[in-house]
Amino acid sequence: MSVSKPPQPHSHFAPGSSSHLALPASSSNSSLSPPSAAAPPSMPAPPSPVKISMQEHFAINVCPGPILPIPQISDFFPRFHDFPCSPPAPREKQPLRDKEKDGVKDGGEVDKERERDKDENGGDERDLMDSDDETYLGTLEFSLLFDQENNCLHCTILRAKGLKAMDSNGLADPYVKLHLLPGASKANKLRTKTLKNTLNPVWNETLVYHGITAADMTTKTLRLCVCDMDRLGRNEFIGEVRVALKKLKEGESKKYNMGLERIAQNKEGNNQTMEQGAPVVEEERGRILVSLCYITEKSSLAVGIIRCAHLAAMDSNGYSDPFVKIVLQPDMGKKSKYKTSVKKKTLNPEFNEEFLYEVPHDQLAKKTLEISVWDYDLGMSNDFIGGVELGINAKGQQLRHWFECLKYKGKKVEYWHTLTQQGAPSSD
Repeated sequence: MSVSKPPQPHSHFAPGSSSHLALPASSSNSSLSPPSAAAPPSMPAPPSPVKISMQEHFAINVCPGPILPIPQISDFFPRFHDFPCSPPAPREKQPLRDKEKDGVKDGGEVDKERERDKDENGGDERDLMDSDDETYLGTLEFSLLFDQENNCLHCTILRAKGLKAMDSNGLADPYVKLHLLPGASKANKLRTKTLKNTLNPVWNETLVYHGITAADMTTKTLRLCVCDMDRLGRNEFIGEVRVALKKLKEGESKKYNMGLERIAQNKEGNNQTMEQGAPVVEEERGRILVSLCYITEKSSLAVGIIRCAHLAAMDSNGYSDPFVKIVLQPDMGKKSKYKTSVKKKTLNPEFNEEFLYEVPHDQLAKKTLEISVWDYDLGMSNDFIGGVELGINAKGQQLRHWFECLKYKGKKVEYWHTLTQQGAPSSD
């Protein structure tokens, strides 16, 4: 079909007449005819091919059709929760008279629907699904036991249930951190192992705080944080619970099953800055567990350095490299000075080392045992952390420990002592 259009003839019509263009016939001698020469209305005109220009061809059917909705990216991915796509319409408040009329009927139907939902969804699951996703973080199950005889607090982390998904696969890599408040964060920090790809982890792991006294149980609070381990980035906080230790009875194992809560990190940061700016309390320097035993057969005093707990951090990384020095005064030369090994990057070192002093029993009343804890620094002077003195001139717990050692020969007596800055040696 030709797409060319015959040229338009010059207008020979009168001004009052209409210029109507008739389509050509199928014959080869196609020409324009005036309106008067058209076929009569009774006889239909035979079909003829339409010849139009290229411009008119592209101008036909340019009006777009109905606008289709653009597909959303959420249409191509499954939803984690069966929430409605659009928020439910707000409930219309009925007048008081309507409520009074339909109160019995509507109330009974509502109660039946609630019972039916609880039976189908398993109790309170419907309430959890209706609540905000941020409010339900999971539950943590653990048990606590205070051993006053050994000054230990045993924390058994059992399991967690229904944790919030933190990774892109809908799971998490959870672990639990423990802190004793108030106090330095790293000095009393304990941590469980990390379990991979689970929202219902089972640890069954027992963590022990050493050097906990009955006085600490009345003032301390145990904080348990559940976090998500992330190798490529920063570990994420899931939730936490806090337990006041004053409610825990001595020798009684108490089991807890508590829901995790999200507490603003800014408040914790403000509390920590206030504690750091406050004057240092003597107990925050740390504690040391010492054993004394006078061996009659060897005429020697056995001094055991067992462990330290909650030491003050002396390095920039928040830890210390502690070791212990012991000196029996008055000075007896080289035989009166001993040092333990250095424990790297820890605030709760365990030494389990014992030293012997050959001294007659009748001279112990005139002796004083100086114990000091230091932070080892390579190429620099060591930093003094804290110390304690045991002897006849001491007071309180230190005097009681020394007196029992002299009284009960051959018996190993262990005591926890608080490190202080008083009587710090002038040099290492």
